[in-house]
Amino acid sequence: MTERIYATDAYATAMQGEVVRTDVDDNRVLLDSTVFYPGGGGQPHDIGYLAIGDDRMNVVRVTADSDGIWHWLEGALPALGTSVDGSLDWDRRFALMRTHTAMHALCGVIWNRFHSPVTGGNMQPGAGRLDFDLPDWSAEFVPIVETELNDELARQRAVEVSFLPRNAADEDPSLIRTKVNLLPAGIQEVRVIDIVGLDRQADGGTHVSDTGQVGRITIPKAENKGRGFRRIRIQLDESG
Repeated sequence: MTERIYATDAYATAMQGEVVRTDVDDNRVLLDSTVFYPGGGGQPHDIGYLAIGDDRMNVVRVTADSDGIWHWLEGALPALGTSVDGSLDWDRRFALMRTHTAMHALCGVIWNRFHSPVTGGNMQPGAGRLDFDLPDWSAEFVPIVETELNDELARQRAVEVSFLPRNAADEDPSLIRTKVNLLPAGIQEVRVIDIVGLDRQADGGTHVSDTGQVGRITIPKAENKGRGFRRIRIQLDESG
């Protein structure tokens, strides 16, 4: 029910939409079009505002369900059928895009070296963590992986978005880098993020268009989570 602009254009920061449903109890609206990412795969939802003329309503939460994308607002709800202008908190979104792409690149580096799947992950603007099944890990790998990851990012690899029918995606197990396939059964079209030559996997989040936009990252630590599981933390290096 909602056109998901972010799925094909992560750099779109504003849009016009129409209120197609309201939920007074939760103070949220469903729009027919949005640039706001609703969260998922460890990436937090976007924030920003909707506006009607000079009146602004802060978007404080965004969620998705089978009906579309819901926007939780501060202030009075606009009426059904109202046209609104939406705008993202771009600095926050762009930091999340850089972080998310860095995490996919880390997946590629770890997979190429260890063939180890991801068991969990999370992120915030500028920092994230991924958990891997890495029974043979040792502390000496931290600087090696950090160097390899920064080398890959510096290659300015293109980051491409494509869509596959569900049956075609199911026939390509390499698209799933998690230990457990987390694709919901009801999805009929799978969005694929391809860091060309490094990492290709099913993913619904937002990313930069090439790895050079990530900049440098640091790996402050890798933690032993027991039974061979390792948690690797990354953060964007903004030191210049």
